Amino acid sequence: MAFECHKATEVGLSNNLVHSVDRASGEQLEFDQIKSLSGKENLTFDSKVEIESENTKPIIEFRPKEGTLALSSAKSLPGNEVFSNYSRSITDLPPALISEILNCLDPKELGIVSCVSNYLYSLASEHNVWKEFYFERWGQPIVPTPLGSGCSAKKTWKELFVEREFRSKTFLGRYSVDVLYGHAEAVRTVFLLASKKLIFTSGYDSIVRMWDMVEGLAIASSRPLGSTIRAVVADTKLLIAGGTDGFIHGWRAEEGLPNLFDLEGPKNQKSSEFRLWEHEGPITCLALDLTRIYSGSWDMTVRVWDRSLLKCMKVLRHSDWVWSLVPHDTTLATAAGSDVYVWDSNTGSHIAMVSDAHVGNTCSLARSHTGKLLFTGGEDGAIHMFELSNHFVEDNLLQQVATWIPHSGPVNSLAFEFPWLVSASSDGRLSLIDVRKLLKVSRRSAIKNSKRVCSQAYQNHVEPPQRMLHGFGSNLFSVGIGCDRVVCGGEEGVIRIWNFSQALEIEQRVHASRGMRLENRMRRRKIQFEMNSKGGREMNNKGGRAEQCSVAAKKNPVNRDRTGVFHVKRGVSGNPKA
Repeated sequence: MAFECHKATEVGLSNNLVHSVDRASGEQLEFDQIKSLSGKENLTFDSKVEIESENTKPIIEFRPKEGTLALSSAKSLPGNEVFSNYSRSITDLPPALISEILNCLDPKELGIVSCVSNYLYSLASEHNVWKEFYFERWGQPIVPTPLGSGCSAKKTWKELFVEREFRSKTFLGRYSVDVLYGHAEAVRTVFLLASKKLIFTSGYDSIVRMWDMVEGLAIASSRPLGSTIRAVVADTKLLIAGGTDGFIHGWRAEEGLPNLFDLEGPKNQKSSEFRLWEHEGPITCLALDLTRIYSGSWDMTVRVWDRSLLKCMKVLRHSDWVWSLVPHDTTLATAAGSDVYVWDSNTGSHIAMVSDAHVGNTCSLARSHTGKLLFTGGEDGAIHMFELSNHFVEDNLLQQVATWIPHSGPVNSLAFEFPWLVSASSDGRLSLIDVRKLLKVSRRSAIKNSKRVCSQAYQNHVEPPQRMLHGFGSNLFSVGIGCDRVVCGGEEGVIRIWNFSQALEIEQRVHASRGMRLENRMRRRKIQFEMNSKGGREMNNKGGRAEQCSVAAKKNPVNRDRTGVFHVKRGVSGNPKA
């Protein structure tokens, strides 16, 4: 688009402000006027810069205090000098600078930029920020193979991100419910090991059972451990269970076993089982990371164990019963009574605290993969979302961002897999909550942005859950999420698996049909464009012939009177002359 400015000493562009946004600093500059050179006839702006000057070149100066962009030169320019094609695109910048700009965008904005041109598409699609996006939400991929079937074995991080984001929509689609029977009494705890597609459960019957998630079949079960098991956690190397007698019973993974653990008992003298005794009350919660075991108890302590030496390294003392805990990196979040604590797991020092987070006990905790988001569920049926900041905001590291009240009974368990938070309550219902729309803060935002978002998002505002799963009258004690499935156990002694893989298949078919419709639409538009172009050429040809006829008519005028009746010259015989 070209703008022409006539002779003037200063050109005002108040109606066409030029905005330049610096995403890194969050500042926005408005250039509302450009000073032109004296003695200029026409000043033309277009796509490129072409300066034809014999003496000196003009200098473009930015004046931050005035917010203007000025043109100046050491010498006066000729009066007939013209600046043509003055405007620049982002593609004129060096690729390294463009990469830094793209690094400040979120996934949605990056996808929009990739649709602008082929050049930006190649830069945005191959950018390493997609790997950061993936790891921030879901961590290391479970398997290196693609998430969808029928795809190539090697995929870019953008493709992996898009596929995983696509999978997240399935929890709003159709599902089927599988029921697993085996426990004689209530199921107090379930744990889903998504990387191996295994489910571990236990409860009042004191037996730990292992299930195949896909087939829904029992694989193995342990001998009775002697007391109620209220917590079970596992990874690919270790499986531990906590009992009400204060012990931690564990199994080490054995090489060569397809299901990792031998729960039925050692078949040789070298046992893979162990038991730890330190707590003086029932163990209510357990967690694992790469080097430590975490255990919480009603003896008002949380103990940190070295998982290789099986020795207690630290004891974190609380003022009430410990109900839940969740570690991340070097921090540990715990719930004791109605309060929520954040600890430094290396030093055992206290970092942050939220007093009276719920009316009654804070029964459950969950945490995002980055550790920045902390979710709490309480006896009041409410779920709170806190943001853990690296800076103090109003003398606290934890800032409440959102609240949901989906249940009429205590929230006994929480589980999180981006972007879905699932909760299980004693009212017999499950809630599914999508937290994406609340995450408006950039991953590199400063603390001033965090203050602004928190003040806007949390003003006694209660968010509704996206979906409720109900129809079960008994208490639900524990829940897990992963691999397009939600697993739950409760008072009736069965394990229910909500399978959303059917919704994924339906969504894939809908996505494929949508792509075919779009392709057909583009093909029809192309055909229509070609037909219109051909019709335009024919009209031009007809117009040329009509113009020739008009010229001929001017050369050979036809006589007519005022009434519009045409007359031709006739001979004496009345016949027209040849």
